[in-house]
Amino acid sequence: MLDDIWVDDSVFALRPDFAVLIVTAHGLRNGPTDDRSRAWLAAASELEVQADKIDAWKDAYRAFGAKPQRTRPSVDALTRRMPLPEINQVVDAYNSISVKHALPIGGEDLDHYHGTARLVRATGDEASEEALGQPEAGEVIWRDDTGVTCRRWNWRQVVRTRLTEETTNAIFLLERLEPLSLEELKEAGEELANLLSELSPQVRISSRLVSSGK
Repeated sequence: MLDDIWVDDSVFALRPDFAVLIVTAHGLRNGPTDDRSRAWLAAASELEVQADKIDAWKDAYRAFGAKPQRTRPSVDALTRRMPLPEINQVVDAYNSISVKHALPIGGEDLDHYHGTARLVRATGDEASEEALGQPEAGEVIWRDDTGVTCRRWNWRQVVRTRLTEETTNAIFLLERLEPLSLEELKEAGEELANLLSELSPQVRISSRLVSSGK
């Protein structure tokens, strides 16, 4: 799927500075939170919140009509949950990187996707899980051939693609707005790859950057 993932021009029109680093990991071994992943969370929890980067996401939410104080960008919600919650080893890994760099990261089970992932402006009639609610027209959503996979850019993902301890193949979406630089985005991707490799030495990792004009 990696080479087929795309971002609609209407999203870049909304925020030309948007870029997403897509990381796929095949052959993962996940498991419950352990001392190693707990240490990653603890280290991230001690860092100062980078409000300027989070504020950029709040502005992006307002641009498509969302109220970020009600449906918060994922990294904003995460930094308000200190100490960081323990989920499982792989989720702990990407949550710690998300907080460290103040960028939203979505992690999903690649085997539960139907067709390719794409970031689009919603029409309002997309299929969506009941608990997530129906997207509003113009809302930025991640979706596949079945329907919504994540509402309001990175606010909340569906249960269908959630990472579990049984996940072996995963996709991670590292989403960037200025003032976070493309160089730091790449650095965050490398750090995530290193943590995943520490958890699963045989994991096969690939990545691709999608940005305006590419």
